Amino acid sequence: MRAVDQEALARTTHGALVGLAGRRLAAHAKRILGPNPSGRRVVIVAGKGTNGADGRVAARWLGSWGCHVMVLDAAALPAKLPAVALVVDAAYGTGFSGAYDPPDPGWANVLACDVPTGVDGDTGAVAQAVRADETVTFGAEKLGLLLGDGPDHTGRVHVEPLGLDCSRARAWLLEDGDVGLVPPRPRQGHKWTAAVLVVAGSPGMLGAAHLCATAAMRGGAGYALLASPGCAATDLPPGEHVGRSLPAQGWEAEALPLLERVRAVAMGPGLGASRATAEGVAAVLAAFSGPVVLDADALTGLDLDQLAGRRADTVLTPHEGEFTRLFGPIGQDRITAVVAAAARSRSIVLLKGPTTVVADPSGGVRLAAAGTTRLATAGTGDVLTGLVAALLARGVPALDAAALAAHAHGAAALLGPSWGLVAGDLPTLISRWLSTQRDAVTDGVDHRLVTR
Repeated sequence: MRAVDQEALARTTHGALVGLAGRRLAAHAKRILGPNPSGRRVVIVAGKGTNGADGRVAARWLGSWGCHVMVLDAAALPAKLPAVALVVDAAYGTGFSGAYDPPDPGWANVLACDVPTGVDGDTGAVAQAVRADETVTFGAEKLGLLLGDGPDHTGRVHVEPLGLDCSRARAWLLEDGDVGLVPPRPRQGHKWTAAVLVVAGSPGMLGAAHLCATAAMRGGAGYALLASPGCAATDLPPGEHVGRSLPAQGWEAEALPLLERVRAVAMGPGLGASRATAEGVAAVLAAFSGPVVLDADALTGLDLDQLAGRRADTVLTPHEGEFTRLFGPIGQDRITAVVAAAARSRSIVLLKGPTTVVADPSGGVRLAAAGTTRLATAGTGDVLTGLVAALLARGVPALDAAALAAHAHGAAALLGPSWGLVAGDLPTLISRWLSTQRDAVTDGVDHRLVTR
């Protein structure tokens, strides 16, 4: 953002940018105060930097609308602020470092300028910070508003672009309309056009395999072949997928011929963390020329050097514990950790979390912030794996496929029960959510148009 600001200053003046930002900040404050803000009392906490300048401009606008405005110096604040209707936190912005002891706002609504003071703008790390009801941020959403403890301090976030050119950003947040990334099914396509092989399950762990294969089908695959080592054909779970029994040891010998007609492979859920799993996963990775998504037990014993040598895309979907075992401690800066892991493994790395971080080896980053605590239940990760595989089979580039799957996974969960959502609910909810969003994206398009 500092680079973006510098580029903007080559076209305009600092005063013009501050004036525009302060006006937008004031407009949001006025909205919060209600249709008739005249006479309402407002405190603006203003520091010495650009954030403080934004706050002082907002104070002038609010005063012109009849508000009673007090501007307080952020360096000399009382422990408790005067009783007012609204507190505007314009103390310090993304460049703030050090300790900040926020004053008590009482019962007032709190509106933060750019980032709540005390929230690290890059990582979301918090020692002490303002807790805002709403945040107005400029140019683009800051990482710290999405990561770490940042979201607990931001409230509702509003992005004011201000005409700033943020197109060179490396990190992008997924939105509902990004379902348009999925190409339509070809008119002459058939079930094998988007077929998926799911290598998952073992005796006693077939539930994970069923969830993964079902999610692949509901996520848009034309065909899902579920191959489970060590399981009799009669034990394989029924469903829309096709079941295939594999031997418990050396299962790769029978799995490799299955690769011939599929477009993507998912491996890991319920396989068991054994030497046979590690050897089978390595064999499939070496033999398959298409994209592969690895989760759960497929991540155990994984040879990162082998991944680096693959020409096709590999997607890794670890939770924090699995990530740490593969790549070391995450630390507070999740973006840096995931980017480094992607570069080291030459893979797409998806680190699950309230905000899921996805990175590719070149340093491109996608964020999925639709996650919800409803997903904190067994088996939801298996569903995500199947959905990633389906999108890969549909031809979505690997970085976008992983991120879109994570976004759809979280957004669909909000369609289910707020209490007692289980992983088995998700595949149908995902299908419903994807259908709704796809219809919205294509609404009004004349599919009958013929050209010659």
